[in-house]
Amino acid sequence: MKKFIIIIAFFLMATPLFAQTIPENLQSEFHVFTFQVERVFSHRAGFIVMYRIGNRMATAYLPLEWFTAAAGKGEVLNLPRGNAWPSMSVFYRNGEFSHVRLSVHPALSHPTWGFLPQTANIDYRFENVETIDLRF
Repeated sequence: MKKFIIIIAFFLMATPLFAQTIPENLQSEFHVFTFQVERVFSHRAGFIVMYRIGNRMATAYLPLEWFTAAAGKGEVLNLPRGNAWPSMSVFYRNGEFSHVRLSVHPALSHPTWGFLPQTANIDYRFENVETIDLRF
């Protein structure tokens, strides 16, 4: 048993020696940050996404025009029915915001979908939004 533990310890210490760096031609220019979505609110001007960063909550305002083919800054994916939980993936290309992918349940009865009153006037939150400000 003692020999087995020594062999395992040696293997764990030696593993970093064999680690390789990724060649530059194989490195991606994209960095992706994925967050668990707690609530998504559909609004006439876009989506309000409440997502979790660690043990804190944050809010992102995603303008509806991002989700057109011409803008290409956003896409909505419908999750398959089952236990999959909604998420938001934010893509950065060479350090600058590129696009966002919002994975949501297709059924509006899912608990992650929220509803705003039609009288809610928050259009200003979607004006001149160019990026998603991630706070860690």
